[in-house]
Amino acid sequence: MNSLFESSPLYLRQITLLREQVPSFHQYPFDLTAIRSLDQLAFRKPVTFIVGENGTGKSTLLEGLAVAWGFNPEGGSMNFSFSTSATHSDLYRYLRLSRGVQRPRDGFFLRAESYYNVATNIEKLDAIVSPGPKIKESFGGKSLHEQSHGESFLNTFLHRFGGYGMYMMDEPEAALSPLRQMTLLARMHELVNKQSQFIIATHSPILMSYPNAEIWQLNEDGIHRVELEETDHYIITKSFMNDREAMLRTLFEADDN
Repeated sequence: MNSLFESSPLYLRQITLLREQVPSFHQYPFDLTAIRSLDQLAFRKPVTFIVGENGTGKSTLLEGLAVAWGFNPEGGSMNFSFSTSATHSDLYRYLRLSRGVQRPRDGFFLRAESYYNVATNIEKLDAIVSPGPKIKESFGGKSLHEQSHGESFLNTFLHRFGGYGMYMMDEPEAALSPLRQMTLLARMHELVNKQSQFIIATHSPILMSYPNAEIWQLNEDGIHRVELEETDHYIITKSFMNDREAMLRTLFEADDN
């Protein structure tokens, strides 16, 4: 299961927070523990997961990386420049990225929360493009708005991601069933073997199980590299499925009290 890409230089090798330039560690997003404690983080594997509870800053960190890399804050490829609402933080201004010698041929930033906006922008661009191939052809040939949320996500992975790319994804499991998450794992492996790098913020233990991936866990103590079995997501899911009756009993008793 070892990737052919693991012995090759990565597209993104390291990030550094320019701490001396941060205006204040008492304002968002620098007041988040994970960001406040950030100094340098090195990428060592072609697949890196950013995990943590809601509010720990995993999506904020991924967004900062994506925008610093050159992606549109709301998602899409490097060529997307639309904006429906400028809600992204200024974190990207204070991140220095150390890039590898190789340059990716492809790239995409997928955000579950703003994917509708990406689909709408594709529709608008296709409406004004002169005769020739439409953008939607790269996404399976069908309007993303005419597919279910899960279908549009999956078709993006299967058709738009072509390899030799930098792919950043924020909670891609949001619209995918467990079976489709496993399909995504298989597609990721194909793309990693085509010299692709993935950075993914997720809650999914299924996705986190990708072999030889690195997992960064964000919590009140900062950012730590952990194994899958050490993540809260894995521990809680395994405990629940191994003895769901006892877990439900405990939950309901606490609620009744």
